[in-house]
Amino acid sequence: MNARNGLFVVLAGLLALSMLATMVGCQATAPTAGPTQAPATSASAPTQAPAGGSISVAGSTTVQPLAEKLAEAFKAQNPEVQIDVQGGGSSVGVKSAGEGMVDIGTASREVTDEEKQTYPDMRVFEIARDGIAVVVHPEVAVDGLTKDQVRDIFAGTITNWNEVGGPDKPIVVVSREEGSGTRAAFEEMVMGKDGPVIVDTAILQPSNGAVRTTVSTTPDSVGFLSFGYLDQSVKALKMDGVEATEANALSGAYPIVRPLNMLTKGEPTGVVKAWLDFILSAAGQAIVSEEGYIPVK
Repeated sequence: MNARNGLFVVLAGLLALSMLATMVGCQATAPTAGPTQAPATSASAPTQAPAGGSISVAGSTTVQPLAEKLAEAFKAQNPEVQIDVQGGGSSVGVKSAGEGMVDIGTASREVTDEEKQTYPDMRVFEIARDGIAVVVHPEVAVDGLTKDQVRDIFAGTITNWNEVGGPDKPIVVVSREEGSGTRAAFEEMVMGKDGPVIVDTAILQPSNGAVRTTVSTTPDSVGFLSFGYLDQSVKALKMDGVEATEANALSGAYPIVRPLNMLTKGEPTGVVKAWLDFILSAAGQAIVSEEGYIPVK
């Protein structure tokens, strides 16, 4: 090889090395295909539950519609979670939770000392408070009663509306059935622990909704309802001069207010704990207020 050809080979080699270095440098400094997404902040992140899972709920018909609303909101954030809410009454809720037949029992009254002794590992979570209103058919010409008058009407001592300032019409008493948390709370706070029992001629109904329907369609009738079931189909009476409103119940002016409880066998864990945490959060308590009940937080 002569000197001229050798020089040509050397120059070609240097050129090739230069091009290779340029290509490597470009790959090292090339930008990524798109921006890296920042992690969600705690303010925007939904209430997280373990992936999947299910919760069974049974008990109070007062708590049932509120629990359904709370379940709907929680499942919107955690779509793989299933929550089945059933009624049955507060006593069913206590027994079902205490014996572990459901994940959560519900009761619209205090848990009794006897129940606490029967189920010593049961945990009680107060999620809201609720007033009980005395309601009448809209055409009953009475706007308020004293607590003593209410007691005597439901005991069957007062039987005509003219005895409490109304027309000369017999009073039709409508009540919840035995085992109802609403009835138990009404009996404790109005009838008295050692007071008279509800008259045996009362029309008994299995739920707040059934009581409302019966009173709204039965002339001269009177019953009692959870505040969460009040609407224009019935007339809520003043009690000792105090209107049956959430504000009066919250302030303590209204005299018939009871707790709404959720119950578990032992300390809740997993998806059950996640839902209870949501219920007692600001978002959950806002739903409590929207549904006509009294928040506890």
